Amino acid sequence: MNQEAYYGHQSQIYGVEEHRLIGGKGDGMRLLEVKNGRGTEFTVSADRCADISRIAYRGVNLGYFAPCGYVAPQYYDTEPAGMGFLKSFTAGFLTTCGLTSAGFPCEDAGERVPLHGDISHTPAEHIYSVIEDGKIKIRALILNAWMFHQKLEFNREIALSLSENYLEITDVVKNKGTETCPLMLIYHINFGYPMLTEKAVMQIFSKERYPFNEIAAKHLDEWDKLKPPSDDFIEQCYYHLFEKEGKALLYNPDLRIEALISFDIRELPYMVQWKLLKTRDYVIGFEPGNCHALGRDKMRQEGKLQFIAPGEERSFHVHIRIEDK
Repeated sequence: MNQEAYYGHQSQIYGVEEHRLIGGKGDGMRLLEVKNGRGTEFTVSADRCADISRIAYRGVNLGYFAPCGYVAPQYYDTEPAGMGFLKSFTAGFLTTCGLTSAGFPCEDAGERVPLHGDISHTPAEHIYSVIEDGKIKIRALILNAWMFHQKLEFNREIALSLSENYLEITDVVKNKGTETCPLMLIYHINFGYPMLTEKAVMQIFSKERYPFNEIAAKHLDEWDKLKPPSDDFIEQCYYHLFEKEGKALLYNPDLRIEALISFDIRELPYMVQWKLLKTRDYVIGFEPGNCHALGRDKMRQEGKLQFIAPGEERSFHVHIRIEDK
């Protein structure tokens, strides 16, 4: 069947449309609405690192949207105590953390670094879409460069298949400066209601897992259990190590929807599991990264902090498959 014969414009079925927000702290933000005609629709936030703020499958929301809602980058504030990130943490389906620090705020090598770095609050220098190879591709350039400091270039491509509900995120970090600098990157992928409920099934195919703190250690045997929202739930985090391939999924039997996250552990050897089942803060995060989230100082102390040299390029890939089950 010649599908094109049936429609006047491809946007009846698939494509990309750009919009701007009006009002509130998100005023003026550029959003790219993407759909493939197969059930997947998502929003790319051009002014927040080309992250994915919303995603839905068959009209069902999959991600978590934080109480602050959309917040433009000019409202970014690291205070108090490096935790101000949370005041503008939209979360969404994907928040990128990095590039020279990610995880807990800390003092490292004479530098005070805030929670999760600042790349997620950086607008794209330019962003555009193309349709090629049977995919819709969003391409963006984000600069993470200071005078007398790092000069990193972050090139992102989000490719959505037109024939199946499959996304691939490809990021290339280039050091355009003259000094070697730390490289930390965490993909903060967040699931929320109605995809996430106490009936959902969470699986992480790791060979080892470790609790972040005493609270998490106390509930280690329940790391994969989900409960209804609770006013007194205390955040639990675990980090996971994999043998061959990083894989984690969430399945909702009521919706009969499964979302599978996969990644190459040679690029991203860690995955943090964020479990927060609190009233209105009801979210599960799968967070692959080239680091854990205990802070840059801890990564350095462990001898596991990664660096990027002048002229070096590093590539990272995350795959997301959504299916009816």
